[in-house]
Amino acid sequence: MNDMRAALYDSYGPPDVLYVGRVPVPELRRGQVLVRVHAVSVNGGELHGRAGRVRLVTGRSFPQRTGLDFAGEVAEVDPAITGLRPGDRVWGVLPRTFGSAAEYVAVRPRNLAYAPENIGLVEAASLPAGTTAITALRSKARLQAGERLLVRGGSGGIGSIAVQLGKALGAHVTALAGTKNLDLVRELGADEVHSYATTGPSDLGRFDVIMDTVGTGLRAFRRLLAPGGRMVSIAFDVDRVAASLGYVLASTAHGRGRVRFFSGNPKHDLLAELTRLVESGAVRPVVDTVHPLAGIADAHRALEAGGVRGKHVIQVV
Repeated sequence: MNDMRAALYDSYGPPDVLYVGRVPVPELRRGQVLVRVHAVSVNGGELHGRAGRVRLVTGRSFPQRTGLDFAGEVAEVDPAITGLRPGDRVWGVLPRTFGSAAEYVAVRPRNLAYAPENIGLVEAASLPAGTTAITALRSKARLQAGERLLVRGGSGGIGSIAVQLGKALGAHVTALAGTKNLDLVRELGADEVHSYATTGPSDLGRFDVIMDTVGTGLRAFRRLLAPGGRMVSIAFDVDRVAASLGYVLASTAHGRGRVRFFSGNPKHDLLAELTRLVESGAVRPVVDTVHPLAGIADAHRALEAGGVRGKHVIQVV
């Protein structure tokens, strides 16, 4: 086992730059776990990375890798680690790097947790990004039972989990989604669902918490906050990066109605909490389409096209 299949690209560009090549299997270092990857999901940040929109971070060295989260089975464990054995079902997120769209990843135990026992690993791969929803609603917004929550992008990979989590926390949940996905969002538990095509910010009421997964029009939605309201954004306008991030930073200077922006980097405890939510039935996976590793370009195209229902998942094995 010297090399493995992995999704790669040799230059920034459209989804067509992606291909499946061979790279060395990660060397198991002290304190690490080697995981055989069964499936990964496609996240928005990977699209921006592949397109070169964040090249100040990703650099100019090629080939580059893609994939951030993963679900699989432990293949090998450093002898110094206790509590994990080959064959254990796990899921996790790579720490601030891409490369999980491959047959193996090597990570430290703090970057993974046991996968839920009540779903398969392909379904499980659609969920690790849900840790972002937990952080947004619990830690950043401190959503309370009885409060009014608005989720922008309620049918997307993170938005669909935010809708479910909001209900589990006892909030009255309103969601915005594409017209064809309204029934799905209702099934996830939303109390009110509106289409982007017919509903704008001026058509909505006041909210205690707004979770934004879109990144555009932040100023208009911020005006919908009730006194003491909190808005959390996990996205920014990629066509107006400087203006979008500038607005978020400026709003942060004001305690009332400020916009909180963060990028997730979940550790074991947060992943374990997501496992408990899934096993309890509070959160369920929403998979749009399962693609083979060789079809990763198709998955990127589909996510860029919009209208996604949950996650596009890449089945590696």
